[in-house]
Amino acid sequence: MTEEKEIKGSDPAEVEAVDEGEVLAWKCHPVRRRPLISVLVSLLILVVGAVILFVMQSSLFAAFSVIVLFAALAKFYWPTSYQLSDRKIRVKTTTQTLIKEWTIYRSCYADKNGILLSPFAEPTRLENFRGLYIMFDNNREEVTAFVKARIGGKHLKRTEASVDDQKNGASA
Repeated sequence: MTEEKEIKGSDPAEVEAVDEGEVLAWKCHPVRRRPLISVLVSLLILVVGAVILFVMQSSLFAAFSVIVLFAALAKFYWPTSYQLSDRKIRVKTTTQTLIKEWTIYRSCYADKNGILLSPFAEPTRLENFRGLYIMFDNNREEVTAFVKARIGGKHLKRTEASVDDQKNGASA
């Protein structure tokens, strides 16, 4: 694992280095992982565009449908970068960067393609809307272990407890 420093502030006099601790980073690109499915999905999008062109007799609607379908599948076509550190989770897609703290997630559920981070302690139907899904890229065990060690800020509580123990030990 590597350590990363983050620079905050715009004024060089105010620049502060923040230790992110242990960092796990990778890129997931589903279109490269499944080339046959990629070709089939792309052909389906083009067929839908052709059908709309034939039925509606409007190249504008056909082009719009192809663009909407392609945009809806952007996470499939474009790579997503994941960076998990001791402090936060960073997910960078083509159009946005999402940064979340570990403390907001209280449970996790792994499946064959990724792991769902949930803000709820118990399973609920809202997890899919409020949770964060992190996709694996041949690193299932490593990501699952990293996530489970940090869910709910457990690692921060251990660090605070060890700091308190050191303070108490030093004063005794």
